[in-house]
Amino acid sequence: MSSLIDRLLGRSSTGSAKIAKERLQLVLVHDRLDLSPEKLKEMEEEILAVISKYVQIDRENVEITVEQRKRDSWLVADIPLAVDDSRG
Repeated sequence: MSSLIDRLLGRSSTGSAKIAKERLQLVLVHDRLDLSPEKLKEMEEEILAVISKYVQIDRENVEITVEQRKRDSWLVADIPLAVDDSRG
């Protein structure tokens, strides 16, 4: 009965297992691509510099990751645009 209540309240133990699996997949993708975390960070900075030439971005909330989807690796960029409050 308590496991049912835990699932209803979103307190399942599968959360940590899912996070561990995602982390392992990330490590494997980086190994396959021969892309170190430093290189990924460098690439992220270059991407943001180019996009910043055209629009304002919210750099504090940027997420750029490498994901494994089936047999392919994907570079996924979640880059929120900043609102220009100076326009009246």
